[in-house]
Amino acid sequence: MLREMFDRLQIRARYGRTLIFGGLLLTLLLCIRGAAAPDSYRFAILGDRTGEAQPGVYEQVWKEVAGENPAFVVSVGDTIQGMNDANAEAEWLDAGRILKPFRSYTLYLAPGNHDIWSEASERLFRQYSTHPVHYSFDYGQAHFTVLNNSRSEELPDQELVYLEADLKAHAGQALKIIVSHRPSWLLNVALRNPNFALHQLARRYGVQYVVAGHIHQMLRLELEGVTYVSMASSGGHLRLSGVYEDGWFFGHALVEVHGKNIDFQIRELSAPHGEGRITKLTDWGMAGLVKRGQRESAPAK
Repeated sequence: MLREMFDRLQIRARYGRTLIFGGLLLTLLLCIRGAAAPDSYRFAILGDRTGEAQPGVYEQVWKEVAGENPAFVVSVGDTIQGMNDANAEAEWLDAGRILKPFRSYTLYLAPGNHDIWSEASERLFRQYSTHPVHYSFDYGQAHFTVLNNSRSEELPDQELVYLEADLKAHAGQALKIIVSHRPSWLLNVALRNPNFALHQLARRYGVQYVVAGHIHQMLRLELEGVTYVSMASSGGHLRLSGVYEDGWFFGHALVEVHGKNIDFQIRELSAPHGEGRITKLTDWGMAGLVKRGQRESAPAK
């Protein structure tokens, strides 16, 4: 009896290290998988880089974004100045040099009108962005659909077909965000008209946010529970009044996700291209800041 017990202890001792190592390895693998899409994380959304890119702005945006350590970065497009097939590849290479120090961050690009204007430029977008012209991805409980309206003020029919199929296939995701370059929805939402295809699909499949760029102005509009966001510029020139309160400033959005809850911070660049003001998305409306003259949050330390 004692001998049998001794033999069992020897067997356990002999294989103990293997079992412990195997258990630790399994735990490590599970942690790595979990770390890829945790329940709580942050990501950044960038506005347009071009449309008469202002020197040094995009570079500063990326430095500030990197300091926030997001899980990934989404861009609403206009990464190159474009509009000329002869110069397009050189401009993509130049953009790549700017982005090289930040290549540890996964970047999801939407195609802008400065990125795609011809068949040749579309091929270059696919090559240098490493994405199709429309695509989707998941992170944790969030699903992102990136659409292509680079060559049309409206969403083309094929984009709506793709959107419906994509949202239907990912109906179980708790958070859904649609990203495109042009705010094709702007007029309808401003006029409180819910009878357009994008909005109907967003409502049907529980999309919470629809995000675009193109106009370089920070705006927020609400329609039947869907939040529509026009991003401030991340490098393209400021238009019209150029006044911060009107939504004309350089910056990005930092988005915090905690389970099914999502919170947008709108972050203006610090000096020399801004004052580092931080606001909530809900501080903005369809004409800029909702409360003019309000004191914005100080930059986070």
